[in-house]
Amino acid sequence: MISVAILGASGYAGGELVRLVDGHPRLEAVHLGAHTRAGQRLADVHPQLGGGDRLLAGNGSGDVPDVDVAFLALPHGQSAGIAHDLGERGVRLVDLGADHRFADPAAYEDAYGAPHPHPDGLDRWAYGIPELFHDRIAAADRVAAPGCYPTSAVLGLAPLLAAGAVEPDGIVVSAISGVTGAGRAVREDLTFGAVAEGVRPYQALAHRHRPEMVHALAAYAGVTPGLQFVPHLAPMQRGLLSTCFARSTEPAAGLGDILRKAYDGAPFVHVLDVPPQTRWAAGSNNCLLAVAADGAGTVAVMAALDNLLKGAAGQAVQCANLMLGLPETEGLPAAGWLP
Repeated sequence: MISVAILGASGYAGGELVRLVDGHPRLEAVHLGAHTRAGQRLADVHPQLGGGDRLLAGNGSGDVPDVDVAFLALPHGQSAGIAHDLGERGVRLVDLGADHRFADPAAYEDAYGAPHPHPDGLDRWAYGIPELFHDRIAAADRVAAPGCYPTSAVLGLAPLLAAGAVEPDGIVVSAISGVTGAGRAVREDLTFGAVAEGVRPYQALAHRHRPEMVHALAAYAGVTPGLQFVPHLAPMQRGLLSTCFARSTEPAAGLGDILRKAYDGAPFVHVLDVPPQTRWAAGSNNCLLAVAADGAGTVAVMAALDNLLKGAAGQAVQCANLMLGLPETEGLPAAGWLP
């Protein structure tokens, strides 16, 4: 078995990682790390999971025993130092946080407003969308798993940009996500009374996932897009839907064919003939895509996924599979559980 540490196991994405690793035929979780919940039983934090008598240990690099792979499901800013220490020990790393998503330290500082604590190692990290960066991930020992919003938008737009089928300027991404995307920390604006019966935009045109989208699209398509992004919070537990607007440079009929060709053989990306719904992706590691055009040059690329699976823990395991030379689909759900 391949030994695994999961740091941040008490969070939503961390809990999904525990569930996926427990069901994986080749992976074994030997260390479950937490911060404020350290010392508690897994069942006290995630009663839905098996093996509830396992104790949560610490999140520090010194708490982690010798393992083959470590998943870092930690808040922004908390994984860089731990990743540096574990990487020096030869541990393969998959970081679900934002600390290693930019290869350029200047781009990281522009996005997050502070210098990266370990800038010299950023170019060693592969950006973890397997459908677009498969070979680099397979050859890497350190992978930065993308944010959930960028995963959806980049999967939808990258093949079209690379083919020159849409203009790189004037792209607008309007997206909506369930509340688990905000993490498990207790916040007044995420209480039931603040979220139920309403949908609201937040961090409009200023969300930190916008520069990540630009960075990833440029890395794949070779052109830096002019892109704006507005996220919205919806009163649902999980699910994410992005609608990406762009200007077409070719007939609308060929846009779906470009996406189908790009993802031919990709086990978790499916191009539909109808607009996707978040409920169709819930519980799966799938991203569901569709494209619409008005005949006057406006294109809408729609992408639905489960923000905790393809947008977080599922994609992280998919990347780990590639790093370890395992089948890409191993241990991952290929079907959703909502009708």
